[in-house]
Amino acid sequence: MTLEEIRGQESTMEHADRVQSAGAALEELLVAAKKQDYLTVGVYESAKVMNVDPDSVAFCVLATDEEYECDIALQIHFTLIQAFCFDNDINVVRVNDIERLADLVGSDETGEPKDAHCILVTSPSANPWKDPSLDKLSLFCEERRSVYDWVPTISLPER
Repeated sequence: MTLEEIRGQESTMEHADRVQSAGAALEELLVAAKKQDYLTVGVYESAKVMNVDPDSVAFCVLATDEEYECDIALQIHFTLIQAFCFDNDINVVRVNDIERLADLVGSDETGEPKDAHCILVTSPSANPWKDPSLDKLSLFCEERRSVYDWVPTISLPER
């Protein structure tokens, strides 16, 4: 085994640890934001918030799974949301476990699971909300962008 192969294995393990840590931070952030009523859940609801008050958006989560991967309309919405986030310096991550995300954000008034394809963590502009998990995720996103991973994929911890 060459030195490059050993370093490659080490960096792969470090990356896996960082992704796992980011997954735990994302779960903590969503739970805390839900308690503070700082979550916007749903593609259309998120688009409305971004249009009306873009400065209130602190973080964006896009979620899909194999069932929705071929949904062209959803992919177009994702592209537009990502472009908006990039233009407004909002960190964006992808999660491939939409059911787990739906469990975290809860259900609507009728008991139906919410549309968890897009989740925004918002914060009032007048009184910005600070959370250590948000700081961890911001650092993770910054590190991933430094290696040209513009929308990193995060795995949520198993329950």
